[in-house]
Amino acid sequence: MTLPEDKLQKSEDENSVTDTDNEEKNSDDGSMSLTEHLEELRSRIIKSLLGIVFGSGVAYFFLDDITKFLTVPVGKLYYMQPGEAFFTYLKIDIVAGFLIALPIIFFHIWRFFLPALTLAERAVLGVIVPMSVILFFTGLAFSFFLIMPTALKFFMGFSSENLQTMFSFQNYFDFVIFFSLPFGFVFELPLVIIILGKLGILTSEFLGKYRRIVFFLSFVIGALVTTPDVITQVAVAIPVMMLYEVGYLVVKYVLKK
Repeated sequence: MTLPEDKLQKSEDENSVTDTDNEEKNSDDGSMSLTEHLEELRSRIIKSLLGIVFGSGVAYFFLDDITKFLTVPVGKLYYMQPGEAFFTYLKIDIVAGFLIALPIIFFHIWRFFLPALTLAERAVLGVIVPMSVILFFTGLAFSFFLIMPTALKFFMGFSSENLQTMFSFQNYFDFVIFFSLPFGFVFELPLVIIILGKLGILTSEFLGKYRRIVFFLSFVIGALVTTPDVITQVAVAIPVMMLYEVGYLVVKYVLKK
């Protein structure tokens, strides 16, 4: 028995809609295959890189202003090699582009992990991801305005009548990166803990067990990256402890791991 053409067409349309719904459902419930996960990861990485390229293009038009802002703590700089200024400007442009594209990068990270999350976890992560951007820039500001000036003052204290301080453009910018970017990533500690908790790598029991060790290491890190100043060391350690505690509480009471 054959069906009329209009019924056949209707049946095909319904099957097409069903297939589409199944694909969206598979995408949402995390049931994608390994190949699909890798394709998704590749797509997110490419889009994030394009975001950095776009951010670098925007930063290029403000490169002089960015450089002036970064060199405020030391004033005049020098370059010792012919290509040093050019490549340092290029490095500043790329880093600035990365910072401009940071919301895009975190969005794609969130979207990649989204299928593996429940509705409650998505709601939590939907708040945490925007906060992670704020936390990253807070870490940069914390380092640039608090940690780096004291470190510069300490290192410049070794100058004498026969030993004068003279920073090169490249070395000074590398110093700024060394003291600023790590703090931006350290301030992402809650997000890292939550993701690892969701994946089952970390549990609240594990985090609680090693809490004292983390608190001790936070003071060690504070001593290593700052000057021999107790107040500054404590100022570095306390945010790390608080960020760890936030991640621990979310894993324990929200993820219930």
